[in-house]
Amino acid sequence: MPLATPFGGGEQMLRQLLRHGRGHGVEWIVCYLRDGPMVDEARALGVETHVVDAGRFRNVVRRIGAIRRVAALARSRQADLVVGWMVAGQLTAGPAAWLAGAPCVWYQVGTPRPDWLDRVASWLPARGVLVLSREGGAAQARLTPKSRQWLVYPGASLDAFDPRALPTPAEARRRLGLPERGTLIGMVARLQRWKGVHVLVEAMPAILAARPDAHAVIVGGPHETEPGYGAALAERASALGVSHAVRLAGFQSNVPEWMQAMDVIVHASDHEPFGIVVIEAMALGKPVVAGSAGGPAEIITDGRDGLLTPYGDAPALAAAVLRILRDPSLAERLGHAARGRAADFDDRRYAVAVIAALREAAGGAPAMGKP
Repeated sequence: MPLATPFGGGEQMLRQLLRHGRGHGVEWIVCYLRDGPMVDEARALGVETHVVDAGRFRNVVRRIGAIRRVAALARSRQADLVVGWMVAGQLTAGPAAWLAGAPCVWYQVGTPRPDWLDRVASWLPARGVLVLSREGGAAQARLTPKSRQWLVYPGASLDAFDPRALPTPAEARRRLGLPERGTLIGMVARLQRWKGVHVLVEAMPAILAARPDAHAVIVGGPHETEPGYGAALAERASALGVSHAVRLAGFQSNVPEWMQAMDVIVHASDHEPFGIVVIEAMALGKPVVAGSAGGPAEIITDGRDGLLTPYGDAPALAAAVLRILRDPSLAERLGHAARGRAADFDDRRYAVAVIAALREAAGGAPAMGKP
């Protein structure tokens, strides 16, 4: 695992697997390639956990050393399978498995791009690749060589997003210091441009023209690759004259409570690989407006359990939000159907599905070249 800090969905998925994937006849041994809070979390679960500092990719000597250490660990534990978690994890797992004489599989938790990372990961020895959406699988299949695929949709911690276990929306607003009157339009996302936070900001003038009491609340911290995006969002809100109605709340640990306070939840990413936060919002029974491409389009049936709009289309996003706000019966119907759909993505089911795929990968013959 390349990271030990829970920045996004890939890290959350591993945490869910370790939490719910024990007691299924599997012994997990986790190697983090960077130290962080997830190390102690895994150890607290009783999982054998190692930190193997691989450094940056350009530090070739350290990377080779990390590969050798992982290989030695796999040999000493007689590992049945080495798993590369995410593309960056496979760049160490693939060579380490080859050195150890063990089979390998990896989990493509993003949407593959024809860049050097995805190309190299795809060429490294592996019996196949786990993908988290049909669109992601199709993108992976466009890279060479072709590999066997297992589609394993991520899950969400539905217990944490059970509205019955949370304060009422009104109480959540009071606790969090949010406006007690008016409509709250929420988004939970890292502050990266592809997450589409700016699209919600640009939709706010049209929303406010129809609903002057509306506020947008964005929960999520900065990302190390785009440290200036938050400031750019604030500047854009100011330029559009909507600063008074846009709150950048930063990183928050109690995300379920923040989402419970929201009336409509927006997910505006550009080809989101999956979108665990979409499931979390649906589990709360919230009406969701999400992107019409990528994972959300495989979760939501437009008009039945949510609404879908194209990435980057602020007018379409505004229209979808206002459609929900103007029609309480639609909002109620979407929210009710959303709760039912979310039940299909329980994180316990997810852990079982991952284990089933890994068992098949460990026991099956190499499938390189077979789509």
